[in-house]
Amino acid sequence: MELLHRPRRLRANETIRSMVRENHVRVDELIYPMFVIYGKNTKNEIPSMPGIYQYSLDLFVKALQEVVDLGIPAILLFGIPESKDAVGTGAYHEHGIVQEAVRVAKRNFPDLYVITDVCLCEYTDHGHCGVIKDGQILNDPTLDLLTQTAISHARAGADMVAPSDMMDGRVAAIRRGLDQAGFTDIPVMSYAAKFASGFYGPFREAAGSTPQFGDRRTYQMDPPNGNEAMRETALDIEEGADLIIVKPALAYGDITYRTKQRFGVPVVCYNVSGEYSMVKAAAAQGWIDEERIVLEALVSMKRAGADMIITYHALDVARWLQK
Repeated sequence: MELLHRPRRLRANETIRSMVRENHVRVDELIYPMFVIYGKNTKNEIPSMPGIYQYSLDLFVKALQEVVDLGIPAILLFGIPESKDAVGTGAYHEHGIVQEAVRVAKRNFPDLYVITDVCLCEYTDHGHCGVIKDGQILNDPTLDLLTQTAISHARAGADMVAPSDMMDGRVAAIRRGLDQAGFTDIPVMSYAAKFASGFYGPFREAAGSTPQFGDRRTYQMDPPNGNEAMRETALDIEEGADLIIVKPALAYGDITYRTKQRFGVPVVCYNVSGEYSMVKAAAAQGWIDEERIVLEALVSMKRAGADMIITYHALDVARWLQK
């Protein structure tokens, strides 16, 4: 039988496969999430996230050196305060843990791009992302605290803020607050399509942010709803978001694809803690090839339309790509 089309011709060896490869994972598209805590000489490994640590600021500097040496251009900061209260005061305190970590990072590595997570959940004694009254998470009173948090991060030297709370109108409130405070050039990377997912469990251990009652389904998105994600994203773009995060990543490739196709803005996939932990657990048992699985997962995010990827695998990926 005569075949006119033989796609296998372009799969014959690694040279030709690499030449026609459509999508690539690159180090300069990675964002590495990091956790900072008070204290000295402290490096706490998160049990459910092997290889990921909470760093005191003195050891945070040493960890940043490795990030920079590997060519990773950006970090995403999360903080664990010394104490918590009902309104998350530590989130917007001038000398809060994230604010101090930003100062340390920019003082020692001025070219490292520092992004800060803007939320209250790590700082509230109830573990929710907003102000609570009579068991309800209040939307509008929370906006002022989120805005204060974003401004305090910008004053400390953050290059970008990333609101993850999922309160309605928070992008507009933060954009307005930043502009009025003179930070018109600070971009907002919005967790626009953030779903109430089961993939977040290990992060709550890392950040100490497990809700003390109920869950976050009244403000994070319902996983079955793709059209709603488009509406959420459209609202955030209208309110001034410069980049859009889709979170989680692996089970939401359709959302990444639709977001990129419909809006054309920079799209960031958040390869979340549960996705990381599952791979690490299976690899520890020898059930999978960790490097191959991780790179395949990340390239699937690129194929779906991601411009950048937030991933706990960033250090390993950078090493693998250097090979």
